[in-house]
Amino acid sequence: QLKLVTRPMSSSPPIHGAQLVMKILGNEARLIAWKKELSGMADRILEVRSQLRTGLEKKGTPGTWHHITDQIGMFSYTGLTTPQCERLIKDHHIYLTKFGRISLAGLNNGNIQYMVDSIDEVVRALPPITSKL
Repeated sequence: QLKLVTRPMSSSPPIHGAQLVMKILGNEARLIAWKKELSGMADRILEVRSQLRTGLEKKGTPGTWHHITDQIGMFSYTGLTTPQCERLIKDHHIYLTKFGRISLAGLNNGNIQYMVDSIDEVVRALPPITSKL
């Protein structure tokens, strides 16, 4: 019986979200403002990607960093190893998955240099193990 009660809740989400979207997108002035804010957010993420890559390259951080600007979206795969990620978390309090995926939304002009310096430190301290094949 519990299944009968919970199934309609998950299959038929509340209408509030749709009403909110209609309120914003259904009004020309709000739609224009939303598009402007969306564009600003996307541009900021692109700028953060550029600053991160440029900072690592200028610092001479070992490795290649083009993948940071080749990717799109609010998240980035850093290419860092699990031990490097663990060190970023433990020693620098930069939180990302142990597979190197990080949210770029938390980076800004005030902390981007700290991020660059921290990545540089962990990459130099824990270079990736390369195969001798």
